[in-house]
Amino acid sequence: MILTVTLNAALDVTYRIDRLRPQASNRVHSVTQRAGGKGVNVSRVLHALGESTTVTGLAGGPTGEVLRHELASVGLADELVPIAGESRRTVAVVDELAGDTTILLEPGPVVRPEEWDRLLDRLDTLLSGAMAVVFSGSLPEGVPADAYAELVRLARTHSVPAVVDADGPALRAALAAKPTLVKPNADELTAVTGLRDPVAAAQSLCREGARSVVGSLGPDGLIAVTAYGSWQARLPDRLSGNPTGAGDAAVAALALGLVDGTPWPDRLAEAVALSAAAVTAPLAGDFDPVVRARLRPLVEVQPLRSPQCP
Repeated sequence: MILTVTLNAALDVTYRIDRLRPQASNRVHSVTQRAGGKGVNVSRVLHALGESTTVTGLAGGPTGEVLRHELASVGLADELVPIAGESRRTVAVVDELAGDTTILLEPGPVVRPEEWDRLLDRLDTLLSGAMAVVFSGSLPEGVPADAYAELVRLARTHSVPAVVDADGPALRAALAAKPTLVKPNADELTAVTGLRDPVAAAQSLCREGARSVVGSLGPDGLIAVTAYGSWQARLPDRLSGNPTGAGDAAVAALALGLVDGTPWPDRLAEAVALSAAAVTAPLAGDFDPVVRARLRPLVEVQPLRSPQCP
């Protein structure tokens, strides 16, 4: 079982319109809503691949209840810890003519100390049956600033490899706990290191404690700096669509490759194909299996001439 932890779980609301016109009225022709947050999206992808996965984290209020009901409706195992605060919503506005998506992110609830302690207790129990754990997304107010470092250390007590998909101070704090893998995107790499070269930035995160770093570069695919080598994996052509859940699909593939012991080049090729298949799907957490199968042989994986993670 791959466990995913979403501390700032959300109800994802998607509006689809023909053309987004700023500072004007826009007529919406379809609305969907379902449980979201980065870790939830990772579990959705794993579930669709036929893999065992469990969702945990924090959820509260009427929005949290809708979120949990939707998880149950699609058969995702729910171990979310109830909190008093109201879970957030995210709003995605999909401009179908332009092929662009605008995202609005609510801040989320304030978490009480006793709620954080309950989450730690729940996670301690769940880790005993996990093959890997994914910690991803933003931190709600009230959660310790070094939350991911604390959670990675807890995973280590169970000998469970930990994947962290976070940014800013939350990512930097996690590095001290030596996570198995971190997966920032290009902007997050630059923000946390001050380096514009993504490979140099990934090497910097290795020196600060990450055991391996995979960076999402959008249309340029993925780079990986690991103890076994460094590579870039990408498709020859760019796809248009909704990129909202592409990074989460890549994390799902990377976590699965970690559990299965898949060689890094194959792991990265699968992550690129799966994330591209997510771009062509209408909602975050979904992917098109036909697109995935078509693109997988087209992914180019090239070794990089760069130092490896120690």
